[in-house]
Amino acid sequence: MSKSKSGKKFSVKAIALDTGGTMSDTFIIDEKGRFAVGKALTTPQEESVGILNSIADALSHWNAKVEEVAGSVEALVYSGTLMTNRLLERKGNSNIGVIVNAGFEDLHRLGRALQCWIWLPYAGRLHAREHEHPKPLIPRKQIKGVRGRINFWGEQLIPLYENDVRKAVEELLDMGVDSICVCLLCSYMNPMHERRVREIAEEVMAKKGKKVPVVLSCEHNPVRGETPRLNALIIEQYAAEPSRQQLIKLSEAFQKKGVRAPLRILTSYGGTISPKHKQLITILMSGPIGGVIGSKFIAEKYGIKNLVSSDVGGTSFDVALMMEKYVPTKWESSIGRYILNIPTLALDSIGAGTGMYVRYNKITENLEFGPESAGYRIGVCNEESGVTTVTMTDCSLILGYLNPKYFLGGRVPLNKERALKAIEEQLAEPMKTDPYSTARGALDLIEISMKNHLNGMIEGLGFRPENYALISFGGGGPLHVAGYSRDMKFQDILIPEWAPAFSAFGCACADHSYRHEKTADLIITPNGAMNPIVAMMLNATWAELKQNIVEEVKREGRDPSEMEFRPSVRLQYLGMLDDLEVKSPSDNLQPDDVWEIARRYDELFEEIFLRGTKSPELGYHITKAVATGVVPVPKPELPTYELSGKEPEEKASKGYREIFWGTGWHEASIWEMELLQSGNVVDGPAVIEAPATTLLVPPGYSVTLDEHRIFHMEV
Repeated sequence: MSKSKSGKKFSVKAIALDTGGTMSDTFIIDEKGRFAVGKALTTPQEESVGILNSIADALSHWNAKVEEVAGSVEALVYSGTLMTNRLLERKGNSNIGVIVNAGFEDLHRLGRALQCWIWLPYAGRLHAREHEHPKPLIPRKQIKGVRGRINFWGEQLIPLYENDVRKAVEELLDMGVDSICVCLLCSYMNPMHERRVREIAEEVMAKKGKKVPVVLSCEHNPVRGETPRLNALIIEQYAAEPSRQQLIKLSEAFQKKGVRAPLRILTSYGGTISPKHKQLITILMSGPIGGVIGSKFIAEKYGIKNLVSSDVGGTSFDVALMMEKYVPTKWESSIGRYILNIPTLALDSIGAGTGMYVRYNKITENLEFGPESAGYRIGVCNEESGVTTVTMTDCSLILGYLNPKYFLGGRVPLNKERALKAIEEQLAEPMKTDPYSTARGALDLIEISMKNHLNGMIEGLGFRPENYALISFGGGGPLHVAGYSRDMKFQDILIPEWAPAFSAFGCACADHSYRHEKTADLIITPNGAMNPIVAMMLNATWAELKQNIVEEVKREGRDPSEMEFRPSVRLQYLGMLDDLEVKSPSDNLQPDDVWEIARRYDELFEEIFLRGTKSPELGYHITKAVATGVVPVPKPELPTYELSGKEPEEKASKGYREIFWGTGWHEASIWEMELLQSGNVVDGPAVIEAPATTLLVPPGYSVTLDEHRIFHMEV
């Protein structure tokens, strides 16, 4: 127990962490569900330094230190970009051996055509001259082919040539590889060949006196799609395993501080796992996912059916859609230009953030932004950063939106004159305009790109912004939301007071869960003739997956009886390309229960798409069986404050300053965010400041702070 500034005792129940390329955010929940937010610059060389600084910033709200509250912490959740950066920067462990079917030795190098262009901007996708295969993660000589074949139905067409396997293993061991990945065709239907490869490999290793892990795709990721399955297997060893020790060290650092709660890592599908989990690749995209989970939490609390989640960070703009409170999970995703078939909450990102570089293109005589970002170095305005190219933050600073003495609460002073000089020399003079119009034009450019991304995702589903509410978060969300939502008539625009740490908040909302999937390929015919077989096959698959989960729970020292088992399936109308996930009424189905699964799918499909596009008369295709084990953890509660009058109190006012909006200057009122009361209304032009973010309220806009400390923006 510790004491707050008011002298009252309190204890910390949960700590959630989100480490991005620019900032490390902390979200701390006390025993009454109240929370505090902390923020510090990310320290890529030693991630724990930035994390502990961020925690100290959050605990300063209660005038406490982590050692004082460590004993009361029940949940500790982390998300970050550690593993992703290892892949993107190609700094992983390439000393990996791979065994595939003979004739498929170049599968990793060639991949799928999609990998050649999916990473390109729209203009680049149109021109084939820009397409190129991603550089392989491991050399071709470390990939060996063996003869033998299992077909699509799981039947053995060609027996495994065991001498091929022995030779391949011997050659890989002689190369000194650290691990051997085995990915054979259709092993998700019949794993007999892969398991025999492991048996032979163990025999060879025993004979040679060498021992390395042998990882099978049938156990790691037993789903259809040879290229993404192989990619997932290789990236697990290339980027995930080298990151494991760093995560374990982070866990040990907390233990030294007295935190007894085990460190949990957020996954791409929205649950949390241990750093010692058998497969870590599902945490590859953990960073942006926290915001999606937090958005779902807000949608449920506010009764919002359709919500657009928008996250503005230093390097990216991440968008997710929720329809009827349903967050879709997509199976295929692209990371580091490689297609992976791991489950992830549906999220789409573009390179557009507050740290993006802005340049003048002499050929087109226009401004361009990105793709590089200053990240945690902020911009030219940060004298100690070494940055010499103008960033979006520099533009916001000279336009009066940011307080140069209040960035991160004043811990990082910004030089406005230095930013102004750089914008004049690099952008305004070549454009033959004044620096302020140029800076505003640069922000318009990036905000239009964000707006187009939003609009494209919404209209791509056949809807309009009027069908949705928008929630904006991230350190740059409150600053840019008025710009990227301009002329989009959302039902409501929500901006949480804790927007800069909203992804960390989402981590705190995540379940402690274990998820396993397996390709099923079962058909529900219109007459139900296959229902008994479908029920029998699903029950058997769930039993297998459940046993795998129970073993994981035991390995982590937990009691499996605490776990709730949730069976579900992914299915689609026969002939469709995309599936949806629905919960099963039981993991012990009877034939008639299969119709209940179909009915639930029909309802979900109609909520997301249009009724007229349903086609149950064709039957249903069950693509995957999904099993999830959930262990309860403490969750945050939205605070509720008494509403006061619309007029803010004088103590919240910080005076006035000039801001540039549109084509000219406006006198804006300046407010301290923390001192505004629930019920207050702030009319634009105004700037609402907090140590970790800035909310811009342009002329003609207003914001109202509700009882849960969420701002609602109106035009």
